Amino acid sequence: MESSFYYYILLFVIFLFLKNYLQKFSKRLPPSPALSFPIIGHLYLFKKPLHRTLAKLSNKYGPIAYFQFGSRSVIVVSSPSAAEECFTKNDIAFANRPKLLAGKHLGQNYTSLTWASYGSHWRNLRRITSLELLSSNRLQMFYSIRVDEVRSLLCRLIRGSRVVGSFRVWT
Repeated sequence: MESSFYYYILLFVIFLFLKNYLQKFSKRLPPSPALSFPIIGHLYLFKKPLHRTLAKLSNKYGPIAYFQFGSRSVIVVSSPSAAEECFTKNDIAFANRPKLLAGKHLGQNYTSLTWASYGSHWRNLRRITSLELLSSNRLQMFYSIRVDEVRSLLCRLIRGSRVVGSFRVWT
């Protein structure tokens, strides 16, 4: 009984490895490290400091590399010319945001400006935000409220700190 349980777990792990391996080659993706674990993906490769790790990986795999961060697919662009091409020629392809669970619950099913995918709804939200909230008249109208809120935040930060010697320690 117990050995069959381990047998099923082994079959499941082999299935996940094969699924990841076949999915990688069925799509036209940039180069990536060969070994990607089923649950963590390539996260085992990333150590601190992250910018140096990314620089080493970009030297090894080129200016555009593909990584699996858990269940998320990530394309890392590390050259200025490739980044310019991504954000000028292919900007609509890279404009969407990932569908995270937080966006469903906090963003009213992905309908708020922060969580909405690129499209007509997002463009309408952006237009309304820029006209109604971020226009110079509205910013001037809410200037005193913003000043009061910043002052309140600074007072709370000062109250939450204590002085040790000549340094202020935040608690």
